[in-house]
Amino acid sequence: MTQPQPVKVNLIRRPDFREHYANSVQMRVNLWDFYLEFGTVSQTSPDMVNIETFQGIYLSPQQAKALLNVLQQNMAQYESTFGEIKLDPKAGMGVVQ
Repeated sequence: MTQPQPVKVNLIRRPDFREHYANSVQMRVNLWDFYLEFGTVSQTSPDMVNIETFQGIYLSPQQAKALLNVLQQNMAQYESTFGEIKLDPKAGMGVVQ
């Protein structure tokens, strides 16, 4: 039996492709998909935080799990190179904004 040949991947950026910085990710989940909404946070006063969202992305559950795996692998590699990333304990576990 012969091994299947690896698939060649051709990454093509559309003309409207843009890069953005996000320090906020909101997530909604239902039976069929994961929805990630990216934005930036700014604090205008001690009791007011503004989140300006700019992009929403839908992922299938399978693609969300693949993204989780890639993020875990890259985070482990990053921390082994640069040291552990510590999260603010006031933010709470699992809360990402």
